Amino acid sequence: MSVSAAPIDVESLRDRFRRAAEAAAAAGVDALLLSPGSDLRYLLGAGGSSFERLTCLVLPAAGSAAEPALVVPKLEHPGYAGVPTDELGVHAATWVDGEDPYKLVADLLKGPKSVSVTDMMPALHTLGLRDALPDARQSLAGPVLRELRMRKDAGEIEALRKAGAAIDRVHARMGEWLRPGRTEEEVGADIAAAIVEEGHTVAEFVIVGSGPNGASPHHGVSDRVIEAGDVVVVDIGGPVPEGYNSDSTRVYSVGVPGFDDVLDTYKVLKDAQQAAVDAVEPGVTAESVDAAARDVIADAGFGEFFVHRTGHGIGLDVHEDPYIVSGNDLVLEVGMAFSIEPGIYLPGRWGARIEDIVVVSEEGAVRLNTRPHDLVVLPS
Repeated sequence: MSVSAAPIDVESLRDRFRRAAEAAAAAGVDALLLSPGSDLRYLLGAGGSSFERLTCLVLPAAGSAAEPALVVPKLEHPGYAGVPTDELGVHAATWVDGEDPYKLVADLLKGPKSVSVTDMMPALHTLGLRDALPDARQSLAGPVLRELRMRKDAGEIEALRKAGAAIDRVHARMGEWLRPGRTEEEVGADIAAAIVEEGHTVAEFVIVGSGPNGASPHHGVSDRVIEAGDVVVVDIGGPVPEGYNSDSTRVYSVGVPGFDDVLDTYKVLKDAQQAAVDAVEPGVTAESVDAAARDVIADAGFGEFFVHRTGHGIGLDVHEDPYIVSGNDLVLEVGMAFSIEPGIYLPGRWGARIEDIVVVSEEGAVRLNTRPHDLVVLPS
């Protein structure tokens, strides 16, 4: 197994290790147990993959007598050759088939009272660790690490900017593929290939919602044939080699829109998206940004047709904290990155969503997507 890794800034990783260990101690957690995924990539610069064999970063809390270790199957250890474990003070604890890796974790920690596991750790491993550590209370690592991961440093913001520019280039090419007589699946396949061509490692998701399918926010693609007059929602994204993700939605019309209310309704949506972007600044709450978009849509009579939150955080995961949603009183800070993506969905007819990724700066929101926000009318 090879482990995907971006160029390593060891000093940044050391700082993340230190702050993660301190966060664990502050949360009353004796150790973080992190299986492959975005948390592991955040701390090691490499994510790996989760299989039936346990791979787990054991990160003791600050002040613990235990030392950090990477528990990894011996046959997969060579895949971590590019990870600076020595520089980070992490020793490899390898194991072979027939040995018990969960007991190995327990032996490394020597009787913890509380451990936090990766939010998406497979149940196979979560339960195996529970059996090996019967006296340790299990909790999720996400709440411990989210304060670190929400605030992007300069390198992370640059990676997100790179991802945003790459997905913008794909949207700029939409006229190559989106036309009458083609199915959503055919258009989606071309888009997925272009996402990789333009600098992503993979197309993480492709939504091509044409006509009435655009009124389903997470439609995906189907065998529906695109027709002249269709309004088409295109929501696409994926990771660049550094591991950070893009996510951008634009709306296209194949020729003149087939409904008389499209242009006026779309203007409401465009105004709502701009209002939310304008509301972003340090010190305001996440829910106030959601309200800025929602109020514009509701005042125009479309409140019941905006059926999701205004945005989600983005980074090593497409969806992560902070969530821009009613009820979230989190105060926004410089370095937080998230989407602004209000939508209006008219069941059985058409839908629309406009989405940019923004980063909070001292001056307000900085957009990482720069494609025009107007309804794009393509030849029919």
